[in-house]
Amino acid sequence: MNASVLVINCGSSSIKYALVPSEPDQPRLAGLAERLGSGDARLKGIDSRGDAFTQALGEADHTHALAAILDRLEGNRPSAVGHRIVHGGERFTRAALIDDDVVAAIERTSALAPLHNPANLAGLAATRRLFPDLPQVAVFDTAFHQSLPERAYRYALPEPLYRDHGIRRYGFHGTSHAYVSRRAEALSGLEGGAWLTAHLGNGCSTCAVWRGRSLDTSMGLTPLEGVAMGTRSGDVDPGLHAHLARQLGWSLERIDEVLNRDSGLLGLSGLTNDMRELEAAEATGHAGATLAIEVFCYRIAKSLAALSCALPRLDGLVFTGGIGENSARVREKVVLLLPHFGLQLNRTVNGETIRGREGRIDAGGRHLWVIPTDEEGQIATETRQRLDEANA
Repeated sequence: MNASVLVINCGSSSIKYALVPSEPDQPRLAGLAERLGSGDARLKGIDSRGDAFTQALGEADHTHALAAILDRLEGNRPSAVGHRIVHGGERFTRAALIDDDVVAAIERTSALAPLHNPANLAGLAATRRLFPDLPQVAVFDTAFHQSLPERAYRYALPEPLYRDHGIRRYGFHGTSHAYVSRRAEALSGLEGGAWLTAHLGNGCSTCAVWRGRSLDTSMGLTPLEGVAMGTRSGDVDPGLHAHLARQLGWSLERIDEVLNRDSGLLGLSGLTNDMRELEAAEATGHAGATLAIEVFCYRIAKSLAALSCALPRLDGLVFTGGIGENSARVREKVVLLLPHFGLQLNRTVNGETIRGREGRIDAGGRHLWVIPTDEEGQIATETRQRLDEANA
């Protein structure tokens, strides 16, 4: 299948979209519908001429927003729709052609991703109503990590919690880790290589990839586990919840809110979760900003070092995501915290010529790459592959 794929990523009050053509050098129509359900809902993006636009949507819901997106495709009707679905549980090890059974299975996993899967399902339902004649495919964040061995995905908990309730490590950002690791193989010529990948944005995760398969990753049952992130704490003592409940009288809901929305870079700095602002504040001597950056980089390096245990060797390290692609300082600090890995950073290339674009930043030895992620492109690729198999 070589036609355009409309990629949809639905949140509770937003829809990110991209019309991905079959040829990689062709422009994409892309944008974001945001603040859905409120009086100032709007659609913004890039049109076919490359011009930015913003369109008021009134109090649009997901269905009305998708109709507006359809109009913005300017007659470029897709041949299929690919949906980002955050959690596929253990059932989905690959992309799935959407039917009623698949929808029901996604609904059953909603307890594992209560902030994400219901929103994904709302967008999926609206898109099926608008495009009843188009094939639609679900692409799961968790699917790439279903190759984890049991020693990596099991928690040291009683067996019934896993057997009866599915409590295990699943991992997320799978489309990003899949894309950048495969792209690193293509760029380096190291087919079947052993890579550590670091997806660093407001949400962050690391991954160990061997021969195109995820062998371990930092996120777990939920996207809260792992390294420190923009507003998420990452790993904390499991006893913290009970301690906060006993000492401060906090409810589980408040603890969950604090760990997900008030922690990470924001909580440590007391300032912001934006790395650009933190680096500027650090330069003026802001102690909180300095601490936030130090903790952030140390936790990433620590996670990468731990994940290296999953690999039979190490060919290189890939940085991606908004911070990974744009912050030379974060990349340098992480690499310097891993001196025993034999990584040699080219500081000139890292600091001056790489910013939000693809390139190699090592000075020899093991590979160091900056590779902008393309989750929409990966979702479109997996959508086409799944439909080709179904039509074979």
